[in-house]
Amino acid sequence: MGISVNAIKELRGLSSASIADCKRALHDTEGDIKKAQELLRKRGLEKVAAKGERVAKEGRVEAYVHHGNKIGVLLELDCETDFVAKNEAFAQFAKDVAMQIAACNPMYLKREDVPEDILKHEKNKEEFYKASCLLDQVFIKDPSLSINDYLGSLVAKFNEKIVVRKFTRYKIGE
Repeated sequence: MGISVNAIKELRGLSSASIADCKRALHDTEGDIKKAQELLRKRGLEKVAAKGERVAKEGRVEAYVHHGNKIGVLLELDCETDFVAKNEAFAQFAKDVAMQIAACNPMYLKREDVPEDILKHEKNKEEFYKASCLLDQVFIKDPSLSINDYLGSLVAKFNEKIVVRKFTRYKIGE
């Protein structure tokens, strides 16, 4: 099956994946752009897992102050190279995640951070994770993605380890 250049361009615009990855995903999904986009997300998450042993010692600290100056966020986002740390897409991801933290007030970074004594009181653990763990939260700018999916797409784009290391949210009166 021949994949059109326009389909590759459209998928690349939606996913920011490489041309070769877009072409391969479209070929594997028989030209279905939605399925190809989902396949690229899954492959991105697989790349995240494969890069687990690599060291992310570069990155950026992002500061976000919400309108009205009542909520502020500090976020540490790490990557492997300063080339990626200075990239516009990486910077946008940092801003988006800081804004997510300000808006949704996650208590934990990931599932593994939730203490057992907190978790044992929850009836629906999956809903608790989606509400309380940053990486499990639905991305406020695109409800079809979780923060972890968004992170996976960045890892796939740059082909290096990217880690949300830590965050702190401040709110006046809390």
